[in-house]
Amino acid sequence: MATILHIETATDVCSTALSEHGELLFSKISFEGPAHATNLPLFIEETLDFARKHNKLPNAIAVSSGPGSYTGLRIGVSTAKGLCYGLEAKLIAVNTLRLITQNALLHIKEANALICPLIDARRMEVYTAIYDENLNEIQPVEAKIIDESAFIDLLDQRIVYFCGNGAEKCKTLITHSNARFLADIHPLANHMIHLAEEAYQACLFEDVAYFEPFYLKEFQATVSKKSIINS
Repeated sequence: MATILHIETATDVCSTALSEHGELLFSKISFEGPAHATNLPLFIEETLDFARKHNKLPNAIAVSSGPGSYTGLRIGVSTAKGLCYGLEAKLIAVNTLRLITQNALLHIKEANALICPLIDARRMEVYTAIYDENLNEIQPVEAKIIDESAFIDLLDQRIVYFCGNGAEKCKTLITHSNARFLADIHPLANHMIHLAEEAYQACLFEDVAYFEPFYLKEFQATVSKKSIINS
């Protein structure tokens, strides 16, 4: 068993947590939009203050590794790497879609249902994958354009729960009778504990020097219309 500091910044929500022996000791969460550059250092400071006071400095740093927001992932992973160097801790990567699914499973009672986490990309695009009730990956991670035929092959056979911050914009298009939507399912640091502990026990550590987030798509900078007009 280990003491692990968890970092989640893949979406608009920013959170940290500290766990020991698989149990939550401390957590910080902000749902107030993408302010990770401001919130995360403060959350880390408070989490480490708690850890020092209770003599529980982390053996490992677990970070949500994507897919998700390019900027959010970059902030989270760079912070995790710095902590690993400073604390001589191991680095653990947790897939963000798997993390959302872990949270969703707490709200699903039906057996044999599938879970489809959706992370908002842009317009009608999402980052997604399909998992079963045991967190086995049924369909791999992909960037997908949502239309009326999305996931129809699965929906014709099984109940599918859609969740994550990309689910709301898909409701008007995914109207199959087997489609279920779960509200307010976010990737959170305090839900990383089981997945991170599992990785720690299996010695699934990342190379701190070379690890990069799973962006899935390259960052695309946009130019404001005002700049184009004034040029």
